[in-house]
Amino acid sequence: MLEYKVIGSDPAKEYVIFLHGIGGSANIFFPQMKAFKKSFNLIAVNLPGHKKSSSVSDYKGGFSFDDVTEEVLKVLDEIGVEKAHFVGISLGSVVIHKILSVAPQRVSTAVLGGAITRINLLAKMLLLWGTLLKNVTPHLWLYSLCARILMPNDNHKDSRNAFIQEAAQMKRQDFLGWYDIVHTVPETFTNIETTAASVPKLYLTGEDDHMFKKDVTKDLTDMPKATLIVLSNSGHVVNLDQPDAFNKVSLTFMQTKGQVKAQDLEDNVYSIKS
Repeated sequence: MLEYKVIGSDPAKEYVIFLHGIGGSANIFFPQMKAFKKSFNLIAVNLPGHKKSSSVSDYKGGFSFDDVTEEVLKVLDEIGVEKAHFVGISLGSVVIHKILSVAPQRVSTAVLGGAITRINLLAKMLLLWGTLLKNVTPHLWLYSLCARILMPNDNHKDSRNAFIQEAAQMKRQDFLGWYDIVHTVPETFTNIETTAASVPKLYLTGEDDHMFKKDVTKDLTDMPKATLIVLSNSGHVVNLDQPDAFNKVSLTFMQTKGQVKAQDLEDNVYSIKS
């Protein structure tokens, strides 16, 4: 079972569930908690292999995104929540894609920060390089190097350090368990254009997200119910790089079930496409 925390139980409020990236934890959403709890009940989840959640080695037959999806939906079932708003960062967005492909009826809206839709050539090269080194290199060293490649700029420093600090608590076998399924990321995105056509989806990516911005922009072309917003002065982890902008646009999107316009935002919005 996954470790999770519920904040609020107001029956008049809808629920928001937060899904972090690899090496992170629910703690990376601390800038969102105060702002979001005014309007929603919150569920902060630690994914498998993170904090006190089950280890990836506990899954018999091999660990996969199917297992992660099943565990997240079990959390909703245990709390008694039939449908929720989903907020994910980085690999958390991949988990949301998988949920959209198999259980779109559980998703009111989806907010996907630093979204990943495919593994491009550079990412494939890094994965190959990491595969060659992972058995002879401390996993935190490998994670730290990947974080620096993904978030290289000075204005990414706080986000980068936050993830590295959280990853220091992760066991080697859990990190490698996630690392070994990263190559299946594109499969989670394949069917949502049809399975989740009616679910409002907000993609928030940083102007400086050199690894994934180009592919996300391309892959969202003509996707129904999908809005893309690019935030200036932000890298991959947009909820930490630009928390105020992230909170404002996400809350507006969820409260209106998908209606967000450029005039609702501030100067740190680089562009908006819907």
